[in-house]
Amino acid sequence: MKIAVIVFPGSNCDIDIYEALSSVCGADVDYVSHKQASLAGYDAVMLPGGFSYGDYLRAGAIARFAPVMKAVVKMAHAGQPVFGTCNGFQILTEAGLLPGGLKRNDSQQFICKTVPLEVVNNQTLFTSQYQEHERIALPIAHADGSYYADQATLDELEANHQVVFRYAEENPNGSLRNIAGITNRQGNVLGMMPHPERAVEAILGNTDGRRLFESLLANGSVKVEE
Repeated sequence: MKIAVIVFPGSNCDIDIYEALSSVCGADVDYVSHKQASLAGYDAVMLPGGFSYGDYLRAGAIARFAPVMKAVVKMAHAGQPVFGTCNGFQILTEAGLLPGGLKRNDSQQFICKTVPLEVVNNQTLFTSQYQEHERIALPIAHADGSYYADQATLDELEANHQVVFRYAEENPNGSLRNIAGITNRQGNVLGMMPHPERAVEAILGNTDGRRLFESLLANGSVKVEE
């Protein structure tokens, strides 16, 4: 399985996700520039956290128009795994690959801490190594991480089991229904605000994020049903 980690101007978690996949999980990974128009030869794509294009317009809104995003959209529609964390999640919503959007935290403050999560759906390409309703802890670091969607969309997400992670015990940013991560209807696109790539080694004090990448590597060749 060959994986692309997209690098936008302002990305600051690209190295983290590259090392989590490569050094820790032994995956075949490349950095790919936002200027590249094709992702031919890659089986999955990662959109890292950071502040793409400085978030000057709106988080993820400019990155959505980067040349590489046409290829990302093509992969997503073909059923290949697409993952976005933090700014990557924001980009996925801006590109229309995931419903809803991310707005300013209710506190109006940047939040950086480790938070408890519930694994709501472990039947995805990205979560099969977790137990259903398992409690894990992952770091967050964002100012625009409050998930918002209209009530009909929220109900649809729940009905289709697209809510994958939910904030447990506390809601750090005001996300509706405590949503921390969702998939598209097919289940091959996952976006989440927490950073699993920052929790993959014991030396970091936490390995709860490692199983997300191990799940992807174990299931990445599975054909997603249309």
